[in-house]
Amino acid sequence: MDLFEYQARDIFEKHGVPVLTASVATTVDEAEKAATTIGGKVVVKAQVKVGGRGKAGGVKLAENPQDAREKAGAILGMDIKGHTVRTVMIAAAAPIESEYYLAILLDRSNRTFLVMASVSGGMDIEEVAHTAPEKLAKIPVSAVDGISLAKAKEIVAAAQFPADVADQVVDVLLKLWDVFQGEDATLVEVNPLVKTNDGKVIALDGKVTLDDNADFRQPDHEALVDQAAENPLEAVAKEKGLNYVKLEGQVGIIGNGAGLVMSTLDVVAYAGEKYGGVRPANFLDIGGGASAQIMADGLSIILGDKDVKSVFVNVFGGITACDAVANGIVQALELLGPKATKPIVVRLDGNNVVEGRAILAKAAHPLVEQADTMDGAANRAAELAAK
Repeated sequence: MDLFEYQARDIFEKHGVPVLTASVATTVDEAEKAATTIGGKVVVKAQVKVGGRGKAGGVKLAENPQDAREKAGAILGMDIKGHTVRTVMIAAAAPIESEYYLAILLDRSNRTFLVMASVSGGMDIEEVAHTAPEKLAKIPVSAVDGISLAKAKEIVAAAQFPADVADQVVDVLLKLWDVFQGEDATLVEVNPLVKTNDGKVIALDGKVTLDDNADFRQPDHEALVDQAAENPLEAVAKEKGLNYVKLEGQVGIIGNGAGLVMSTLDVVAYAGEKYGGVRPANFLDIGGGASAQIMADGLSIILGDKDVKSVFVNVFGGITACDAVANGIVQALELLGPKATKPIVVRLDGNNVVEGRAILAKAAHPLVEQADTMDGAANRAAELAAK
C-alpha cells in the first residue's frame, strides 16, 4: 500500500525523523485555518499517490493564510496523471540551502535491501540516476544485519555527503531504517532531504510503501487505507480473504493458484481478440481450497461487477480434488440463488476430474456449461461475453 505524503510524514515523526510542522485540509477554509496556525510562509502540496506533483502545479508556496486559501482552491480538484486531488497538506516553508536524496527499498532482483543516496536530490533525481549514475550511491543492506551505525556511516561516505551534515544524515538514515523495519515497509524514500540555512537536516518530502502481507501484525495500518480510491469490489474481496484485482474487461475469472489465474487472463485476452476485443474483468485466486462458501464469495463478487458478461471458472484439482470443487460450484449457485444471472463456463482438470465433471453434469444448472480444455473454455467464455 502506497501512502500519501502526509501519512508518510506522520510515520516519520513517530520514529523521530526530523520533519516540519504540517496539517491536512480538504477545503479552502481548512487550508486557511491550518496556515494561520502554522504561521509565516507555508507550502500547499497536493496529496496524490503519484510523482510529478511539482511540475504539474500541485505544489505552491503561499505567503500568508489568504494566499494559502487561494492556492489550495487552485489545487483541490486538480487532475494529476489521472489522480484527483481531494486533500492538500499545508506545511511550514523551509529556507533551503541544499537538497539531498535518501531511500531504503526492497531489492527483489537481488533478494536483499538496498539504500540509495545522493547529494543531488530534488525533482530531477530520476534524471540524475539516468545521466549521472555516479552521483547516486547504491549500497546493499543485509536483511540479517540491517543498518548499524557503522553501516550508516559507510553509506553516507559513499554518497559523499558534506562533512557539516554527515552526522545528521547518519542519524536520519538510522531512523529511516527504524521506519522501514518497524512499519514493515518495502520502500521508504525522502526526496528532498534538505539542509536549511541554519544547518539543520530535515525530511521535506516522504514516500512510503507498506507490505500488505504484514497487515496481520500492523493493525494500525488499516486506518491508512484510502477508502475514497479503493475499489468497492476489492474491498469486499479483502474482507472475505480473497485475492481479487479489478480489471477492465467483460469475462469474470476464477481460478485456484496465482500462476493458473495469470495464464487464464492471457488465454482469455487472446481468445477475446476475435470477439471484438473481449478481455478478462478481474484476477481472482481462490487458493488451494474451493469450499462452497469460498466459491459463493468469489462468484458473488464477480457477478456484482456490472462489467462482467460471463464467468470462466478454471480449476486444476490438486490437493483439493475436482469433485470437491464441483460440489462447491453447485452449492455456491444454490447459495446465490437469483443473484446468479450470468453464464458460467467451467473447465476442470486434474485430481478426480471425471467425478467432478459428472457432478456438474448431474446438477444441470442452466447457467453452467463445461469445456474440456482451457483454450476451449476461454473461447466460449469470450463468445458468451460478446453476445
